[in-house]
Amino acid sequence: MPPVAVFDTNVLFSGVAWKGKPFQCVELARAGVVEGVTCRELLDELAGKLQSKLSFTAEQTLQTTADLLTFLRVVTITGQLKAVHADPDDDKVLECAVAAGATHIVTGYRRHLLPLGSFQGIAIVSAADFLAVRAVP
Repeated sequence: MPPVAVFDTNVLFSGVAWKGKPFQCVELARAGVVEGVTCRELLDELAGKLQSKLSFTAEQTLQTTADLLTFLRVVTITGQLKAVHADPDDDKVLECAVAAGATHIVTGYRRHLLPLGSFQGIAIVSAADFLAVRAVP
């Protein structure tokens, strides 16, 4: 059974915008080596960042999101989980992972998520660390 990974918005953004380790992680999901999971809230956050930081048009944003949806499973979250008091926006990543039955959260967020190390048995790792434990195709 392949690992189930939630890619934080910063990993999806970097994977879309640049090559490198976040891109390689996303491509593992595209190839079916890992099961990638997301939620509407993370996709909405990504869309906003693509438009504000990369000046994506609405059409480019829609195309990018549609592409991700060809290989990422979408789960529904309620917004009820409250675990990261310093940054409540991170709660949606944790809740997405719990709802998905994820084995990993892949993030570049060093302030609040990575220092946790794990949450309810879900490993929280950087893109580099995730690739180190997965065989890159």
